[in-house]
Amino acid sequence: MSQLPNNLARILTPLLIFLVLGFALLGSMTVIVESGHVGVIRTLGAVQPVALNEGFHFKKPFIDKIEQVDIRLTASKEQATAASKDLQTVTTQVTTQFSLNGDLSPQIYQKIGTLTKVSASLVQPAIQECVKSVTAKFTAEELVTKREFVKQQIQEALTNFLNNTLREKDLLNSINIANLAITDFSFSEEFNRAIELKVKAEQMALQAKNEKLMRVTQAEAAAEERMLAASAEAFSIEAQSKARADAIRREAEALQQSPQIIQLRTIEKWDGVLPRITSGGIVPFLNLDKEMQDQSPQQP
Repeated sequence: MSQLPNNLARILTPLLIFLVLGFALLGSMTVIVESGHVGVIRTLGAVQPVALNEGFHFKKPFIDKIEQVDIRLTASKEQATAASKDLQTVTTQVTTQFSLNGDLSPQIYQKIGTLTKVSASLVQPAIQECVKSVTAKFTAEELVTKREFVKQQIQEALTNFLNNTLREKDLLNSINIANLAITDFSFSEEFNRAIELKVKAEQMALQAKNEKLMRVTQAEAAAEERMLAASAEAFSIEAQSKARADAIRREAEALQQSPQIIQLRTIEKWDGVLPRITSGGIVPFLNLDKEMQDQSPQQP
């Protein structure tokens, strides 16, 4: 009975060894390329020209080794200090988004290295050089006021720099620059103080101009108000004069056409005292001719 377990052990041990070797062999024959990556095949150290896309693949066991190369969009942040056109010290912080061309990943890996190596040895130095060369073309003020144009200049310079470098290694278009952003401009303390003083002076000048304009506007409004008042008064006087002259003219016409009105006015003026009789004769009760002359309006 004791020999049964021994026989079973002798049978199972080779089977287990065979299964372990089988799984090891199977594992060495297959590979899974992660999403966002390509597989660069190294056969006994030699890089193969065709990369593996993401997913499941077979490979030669124990001979092929697969390097996972990231081709997703990545960002490189760099800070470059340079002198502007007006010799101001400017520190520019730039973020560059780029990715590797999956079809050329084997050549990139062979001649430069992984994504980390590409960023450190190629992209970052290119950013430093391009930022400094473009910064020297603009004054410190233009770097701020023409920020978008400066960004375009840096991105174009970076693309040209990388293409020239990659062309020498037969890797043209192996790196794709997606976008470039200027995240910050930093100037020296002296320049910042000068900008602050300039802005303050401009604000004071604008305030003085506004106050002067307000005073001029108020003076003009007061003068216009006086002119309107004078015009209104002159119009009133002229209207009254015309009305008075018109009334006198109508009254004169009425008197000429109706002599009885003069007699009526004379009677209205009589104070009720009868004329006295003198030795010289009888005084008429009323001197109508004189009254008519007195009542006749004087022509203006």
